[in-house]
Amino acid sequence: MTTAEATSASSGDAATRRRIGVGLIGFGWLGQAHSRSMQRIKTLFPGRAFDPELVICSDTVPARVDEAMGSFGYRRGTADWRRVVEDPDVDVVFIAAPNAMHVELIEAAAAAGKDVFCEKPVGGTPEETARAERAARHAGVISGVGYNYRWAPLVRYAAQLVSEGRVGSVSHYRGRFFSMYGSDPMGLLSWRFLVDEGGHGVSTDLMSHSVDLAHMLVGPIVRVVGTTETFIRERPLPVPGAGTHYGRGNTGDPVGAVTNEDYAGMLCVFENGARGTFEAGRTLLGPESQMAFDLHGDGGALGWNLERMNELQVYLATEEPHSGYTTVFGGERFPYHGAFVPGSANGIGFEDLVVIEDFEFCRSVVERRAHRPGFEDALAAVSVQAALLRSAESGGWEDVVSLRED
Repeated sequence: MTTAEATSASSGDAATRRRIGVGLIGFGWLGQAHSRSMQRIKTLFPGRAFDPELVICSDTVPARVDEAMGSFGYRRGTADWRRVVEDPDVDVVFIAAPNAMHVELIEAAAAAGKDVFCEKPVGGTPEETARAERAARHAGVISGVGYNYRWAPLVRYAAQLVSEGRVGSVSHYRGRFFSMYGSDPMGLLSWRFLVDEGGHGVSTDLMSHSVDLAHMLVGPIVRVVGTTETFIRERPLPVPGAGTHYGRGNTGDPVGAVTNEDYAGMLCVFENGARGTFEAGRTLLGPESQMAFDLHGDGGALGWNLERMNELQVYLATEEPHSGYTTVFGGERFPYHGAFVPGSANGIGFEDLVVIEDFEFCRSVVERRAHRPGFEDALAAVSVQAALLRSAESGGWEDVVSLRED
């Protein structure tokens, strides 16, 4: 969808736009990003059919609540997340709280009839994601999940090339998400490193993005064999309010045990017969945020890396078999890019993807249609994760079995 098409599809004027009351739980990095995106939607999509309104924000850190009201414009703030769910002015609940809280928050929001957007992975374990999906489905509310890399304009273009058959029949896929956020042994033992608070490690935090993107581009994964490992087994204990990603302790500080995995890797078979490899790691040195894929078919190949988000590597088979890859730069001719900057090779950034995903989720809410990616997509990703974790224990191939609860 081009920017013009998006504007036309959401056409409306100030008199007819629907108000969407937004309640937010968790005002950390991504909670703030979603809050900014709600304000930016009003300036980037003039033909929209809705106006987001920041109603109430909940966070356990008082300074964050004050900032949400004083700097971001929320009308109300609270330490009690229940007030967000119960607020009659709230239509949609956005959840950016720690993973272990997701299920309780989603079940409460769904029971209150609120549409709900949750940052991935929608729970800390596959079983929790299944509970969340069931709650939203049974309540009949619209769900969305923060697989924001789906919305990168050049990823959308890659999906278009695949769907149009430009790369032929896909036979190989390589997905990876390598990040250095856990590479420092002095990095604090935040909830992300604890299975009881954050759920599983990189198979939840990072690989879920890679698997979801593969599902969108290639299709379902049906069999896997995999391995996991924890390389940094102890970390300094955190202090209240410390950052979850980048807080750092000192030599001699009290330490605690890391209880989830730093690395996960797997081979897989797709339903269409393609083969794939996936890796995710948080403690290796080098890649800063390498959320990337390489896709190969009998008619061409594609490659994309978040670290170079505004570039897509494209190889289309010609009469000259060694013609090599072409670098395609992002620009206004690709979906949504032109809403942010005109021309070509004028790059957009990470938070622009958050704006796009929030815009699309709000469109789904207004049009009362199922949203993609929603909790059904999160369930598909964690069903693969569950097979990977079983394989890491058994040492053999495992079938992917849907965890959907009736």
